Amino acid sequence: MPSLLVRLEESTYRALNSVTQKRRRAEFVRGAIVRAIREEEEARTRRAYELQPDSESEADDWSNCEEYKP
Repeated sequence: MPSLLVRLEESTYRALNSVTQKRRRAEFVRGAIVRAIREEEEARTRRAYELQPDSESEADDWSNCEEYKP
């Protein structure tokens, strides 16, 4: 697994230590990075749809859909 060296402000470092145990700090940071990446990808998708929304003719017609039976 590749490594990444990140410098933190002292206050951020102390806050990180206060919310996670030292042994689990790397796992916490990895999870935060994954969540931030996912949020950015979703924001990009949202902006793309705002710039070029689906037209009514391209949208699925759900007015006559069949009943869902599991």
